[in-house]
Amino acid sequence: MNLSRARSPWVLHYDASSCNGCDIETVACMTPLYDIERFGAISIGCPKHADILLVTGTINHKSLRVLRNIYEQMTEPKVVAAIGICATSGGVFHQSYNLLGGVDKAIPVDVYISGCPPRPEAIIDAIVMGVEKLKKKGKEGLAGSAEASSG
Repeated sequence: MNLSRARSPWVLHYDASSCNGCDIETVACMTPLYDIERFGAISIGCPKHADILLVTGTINHKSLRVLRNIYEQMTEPKVVAAIGICATSGGVFHQSYNLLGGVDKAIPVDVYISGCPPRPEAIIDAIVMGVEKLKKKGKEGLAGSAEASSG
């Protein structure tokens, strides 16, 4: 089941606190010009059904709790992609008193895509990398369940 989920991932986008440049490029991935659905990816709004979480913006004290809540609601296997320089390191705001920094300060990140904002092609690459990571995690899950059932 995990391997089949990796072939058509459901993608959830969360804007932690950004200038919306990365958000605009993320939405552009869904337009006919870039067509993210050709890879089987579908954009959804429910974390309980999501396989890949795309996070844009820096993490502040208010968005920390929300992001952790979304991450905990996602089922295994799951992949997190930090989109844009703010999500990867805090960007130009990294020394601000009210920011924690990049997404990895709150939850584990599997894929980092830098840029201000990154091009839609880079975001699509992040989703494709996420799909590969889902396949690996799915195979690991199969190996773990086989050992558990035989042990």
